[in-house]
Amino acid sequence: MTDFTEQETLPVMPDVVDPAGGANQTRVRAHNERLVMSLVRRHDGLSKADIARRSGLSAQTVSVIMRALEKDGLLIRGEPTRGRVGQPSVPMHLNPSAVYSFGVKIGRRSADLILMDFVGTIRLNLHQPYPYPMPDDILAFITEGVAKLERMLSADERSRIAGIGIATPFELWNWAPEVGAPSEAMERWRHFDLQAAVSARTSYPVYLQNDATSACGAELVFGVGANYPDFIYFYIGSFIGGGIVLNSALFSGRTGTAGALGPLQVPGPDGRTQPLLKVASIFVLENMLRERGIDARPLWYTAEEWIDFGAALEDWIVQTAEALARAIISAASIIDFAAAVIDGGFPSWVRARIVAATRTAVQDLDLQGVIVPDIIEGAVGSEARAIGGASLPLFSRYLLDTNVLFKEPA
Repeated sequence: MTDFTEQETLPVMPDVVDPAGGANQTRVRAHNERLVMSLVRRHDGLSKADIARRSGLSAQTVSVIMRALEKDGLLIRGEPTRGRVGQPSVPMHLNPSAVYSFGVKIGRRSADLILMDFVGTIRLNLHQPYPYPMPDDILAFITEGVAKLERMLSADERSRIAGIGIATPFELWNWAPEVGAPSEAMERWRHFDLQAAVSARTSYPVYLQNDATSACGAELVFGVGANYPDFIYFYIGSFIGGGIVLNSALFSGRTGTAGALGPLQVPGPDGRTQPLLKVASIFVLENMLRERGIDARPLWYTAEEWIDFGAALEDWIVQTAEALARAIISAASIIDFAAAVIDGGFPSWVRARIVAATRTAVQDLDLQGVIVPDIIEGAVGSEARAIGGASLPLFSRYLLDTNVLFKEPA
């Protein structure tokens, strides 16, 4: 695990704490409380002394903060570690059941709604496939789905829900022909404010973020981010997208579009230069299957229900890997990323085959002057976009260290 000085990336407020803490679980926590919880999240099992050393806060302040967080049930104690001089060290952990949040993934072929706990575990989920997303249908799926999942919770559990985070492709009206959606129907998204619509129909604060950026944030927080402070991230969905992590933080650039990756120019199967999304996206596999008379609908049931489509799948994997190899080497020639992370809306066995094929394809390129990053599988998996969405309310209210830029709650 990469070591770093947390107080350089997690700024410390003046060493003053309100001893009263706060009893409302869903309120926005004070800055130094969030600092402590962020450190415990990054380094599960820290003692009070470890937290004081890493945060720059005084031991007395840390004690006051941790008493308040324990009282509110946000932190729990582990078994004391004995065998050292002095008092036993007591490791602290985030309480998984302390806070929940809803996460929504909107795709071009399906939507997901999850209930996630404080440490990133999915507790409940709903899945809805469709030919293409329409605003009214998506709004109904979210609002009715939230009500359905709420009925599965106790009153106490419902009181600990921090909000709803939505991960969605921006400009859904674009690329409609590629997925067979009528352009005039998809145009309805151009002037539809989904965040405001959901906020008006639910009692929770609502956050919104680009779906690929959300997936990258989930990988940073719950995946390989602990081991790679700098990486380029590819998420292969209906359209491929991604993100960039620098110094353990998402980098969104001047306009917020850095790391989109889909427009990257790469050679296509015919040798002509095309955007990466037209070569290495799942809609390309869908079209390949249809051209061969194969039913492509299982692609959109759930990610884990893919079947092995044989030669068509292998051809797509090879084509995708060759395009990814070009994109990775192009990116590595600009920034010496430690890793290139590949994930997507498919089973782990498909991801493993894509990563293996990409490593092979890279070796066929001219690598002079390029330091090839580690090409690895994503650790979060097909639910990365929904998990990233569900993370938005948690970091807005309780934690500090994603640097994810999202629209404020409506």
